[in-house]
Amino acid sequence: MAAMMMAACEKPIMDGVDGNDNNADNNVILTFSPYQQVDFTTRASRRTVASLTDQCSRLSVAVFDEDDAKVGSTKSFKSTDANFGTVNLSLPDGTYTIVAIAHNSTEGNATITSPTKVTFPSNKMTDTFCYCGELVVDGDGINEELQMQRVVAMMRLTLTDEQLPANVARLKFYYTGGSSTLNPRTGYGCVNSKQTEYRATVAGGEAVKVYEIYTAPHEQSDVLKLTITAQDVGNEDIRVFDAMENIPVTRNKITTWEGSLFDGGGTGGGATSEGGIGLTLDTQWDGTINYTW
Repeated sequence: MAAMMMAACEKPIMDGVDGNDNNADNNVILTFSPYQQVDFTTRASRRTVASLTDQCSRLSVAVFDEDDAKVGSTKSFKSTDANFGTVNLSLPDGTYTIVAIAHNSTEGNATITSPTKVTFPSNKMTDTFCYCGELVVDGDGINEELQMQRVVAMMRLTLTDEQLPANVARLKFYYTGGSSTLNPRTGYGCVNSKQTEYRATVAGGEAVKVYEIYTAPHEQSDVLKLTITAQDVGNEDIRVFDAMENIPVTRNKITTWEGSLFDGGGTGGGATSEGGIGLTLDTQWDGTINYTW
């Protein structure tokens, strides 16, 4: 009877947001270890190792029970944190779902609502990796490697204009067809989003010629519709370009467009033992798709 009462009173413990506590009850250690990066041309044979901070600036981890109820609070880290990449948890024996999101937002952390819904600050997507999987705590130490996968597609636009009009201060990219909300269980977007990104045309005194935007496709391959608007320093529209339609995008692939924007057109281009879980990132973009407008 006493044993049953102790088990009934046992509660999961998760450290608070932004930081780890050295809790003596911690029995699960999630370590986001350096990932392996594969060279484009020798993917099968050559691998280099880099630190997590080289790829992502933010990391968030949430734990859910078998009913998909969140256990404690989401753990969030910045790459500047001394403990970036290590999460200490205390969990009773049981089966859990771990959701981990690594990304590069400059505005804040990902919001992990459930294993089927993650949103990002201002609905803006950056290069994003996800892990969603089962964790069984059964009294033994946990020591596993869990690999996060890239869940976004990128469109890269390279301008060949010798110079942009002097009154153009930024470009507005408005695109539909993808998603800025992620379903970690499927690894795909789950909302029909209207995404908007603004990019300055000058940075560090130099003209910006390459622009990259991200989205989470609803399935492995998807299509976008993109409208580009040139704006002045007061954010007033100067010119709205004809929409690019049916742009092919694929998860973990880069769609490229290269051309002269202003001169017209472009060409395709209950345990108590310690354990550890290491998360690695598969950071290799799986090829490119050339898009002609």
